[in-house]
Amino acid sequence: MKEHAIKLIRKVSFALALVAATFFSAQAQRIASVDVSRVLSSVKEYQVAEDELDKLSAKWRQEIALEYDKIKGLYNRFQAEQVLLSDEARRQREDEIMAKEKDVRDLQKSRFGPDGALFQRRKELVQPIQDRVYAAIEAYAKERGFDFIFDKGGSAGMIFANPQYDKTEDVINKLK
Repeated sequence: MKEHAIKLIRKVSFALALVAATFFSAQAQRIASVDVSRVLSSVKEYQVAEDELDKLSAKWRQEIALEYDKIKGLYNRFQAEQVLLSDEARRQREDEIMAKEKDVRDLQKSRFGPDGALFQRRKELVQPIQDRVYAAIEAYAKERGFDFIFDKGGSAGMIFANPQYDKTEDVINKLK
């Protein structure tokens, strides 16, 4: 009976030690959050870049709106005159209007599309500032001993993670 009690005490002690080790190792991981949007908006260069991009975007939107207005004028004139036009002239005008619409859509895509001029300009102006902010966050995390830093204000999610906790290779090896 005494031997059984000793084994039970050892098992309970081991279990408690395991729980304590898990608890303390979890406590050792330091986590923080940063509102990257707020940090960026506090950087004067970022505000200047955003203002420039807003002005450029507004200018281009206005130009495109004017082109659509011209097309609308052509269409209205076509509607009023179409009864007087021959079939060939009507088709020619329709083709002209459709070609102008395509040109404006192409212009819109070249300026505002995923690889458009606005995106490229944003990349030129804002990317270096974002890189500086992320480098500052990483340096802060390393100086202060944080293992993970999350962006609480945006959709970036995790901004910094201590490579020690990256278990990607372990999972890849598990699949082999």
